[in-house]
Amino acid sequence: MRILHVYKAYYPVLGGIENHIRLLAEGQAAAGHDVTVLVTAPGMRTRVEVRRGVRVIKAGRVAEVASTPLSLSLPIHLLRQRPEITHLHFPYPPGELAQAPLLGARATVLSYHSDVVRQKRLLKLYRPLMMGILRRVDRILVSSPAYLASSATLSHVRDRCTVLPYGIAQDPFRQVSPEAAQELRRALGPGPLVLFVGVLRYYKGLHYLLEAMQHVPARLVIVGEGPEGAALREQTEALGLTGQVTFAGRIEDEALPVYYRAADVFCLPASERSEAFGLVQVEALCSGLPIVSTELGTGTSYVNQDGVSGLVVPARDAQALAGALRHLVGDAELRQRLAAGALQRAQAFTAERMLHDIEDVYAQVLRGRATPEAR
Repeated sequence: MRILHVYKAYYPVLGGIENHIRLLAEGQAAAGHDVTVLVTAPGMRTRVEVRRGVRVIKAGRVAEVASTPLSLSLPIHLLRQRPEITHLHFPYPPGELAQAPLLGARATVLSYHSDVVRQKRLLKLYRPLMMGILRRVDRILVSSPAYLASSATLSHVRDRCTVLPYGIAQDPFRQVSPEAAQELRRALGPGPLVLFVGVLRYYKGLHYLLEAMQHVPARLVIVGEGPEGAALREQTEALGLTGQVTFAGRIEDEALPVYYRAADVFCLPASERSEAFGLVQVEALCSGLPIVSTELGTGTSYVNQDGVSGLVVPARDAQALAGALRHLVGDAELRQRLAAGALQRAQAFTAERMLHDIEDVYAQVLRGRATPEAR
């Protein structure tokens, strides 16, 4: 099968969607499919490269507006491709608009990763075009039943939606050397350890977690970098938490599982609907790590189930975060029970299941288009 993925960025750019597309593309290529990924380049020059069997076209970028990279050549490259299935990754308006004239002619699946949350003014302009595209794609993939139920946008196209949760390659998180985890634990210092992993963005809610840590007898390790990094480091100093909080920076994929295994509790304190799922929570589940997360009405509390794999507290509530974290770090028996629940819950989010289910969706779409009614 010839498959084309379209989004704004690809590895080595880090992010939940970028990681998801990489896993999809490499998994599909390993299964024998002809896979191309079309994204924008960091600069103005177009580059074509092959990574692990995946052809990656990085179209030259001319500008960036409202966190959206713009490329004049991306629509041209898209038109030149001859995929059997085009897989759009939403939201990326330039990619969706480039595909729009081809929707009748080309089978198109769209992964609805998140509502457009922050760019409300631009959304007013884009919404009529966006809804037209959502109503014309062959299938919309949604990562959780919670997100499908809570999205005002998806409520208008529910008949086109299929819930298909994300998955990850779990073995690296399950097969961590205990000695490596113990060595890292010693290096990070004594006492219980709370872990956060992710790009440091506004919607991750880390400023609430830092407030909470004033009242939690544990150390916090923050893995990742991002736009909020400087402000978070300033807040840490202002709160007098410099000796309690470690900013580990960006950690290579190969070393990341050791951080999960070294920790006692994982925390995703997300504060906005932009956090639609939280793939880092799946990494924590695979590691048998109890989670504290927030209720956003998205997939975060679908992945981490309250009382099963961790605790779920209200969003934007530092006091509630502190209470849940104190409860977990102070109760070894509870941590052990939730760790077992986490490992069990992880089985719902394997890469193998996700790849199989997405290939099934592709096949259904192509079969549907082959019927006389579809034509």
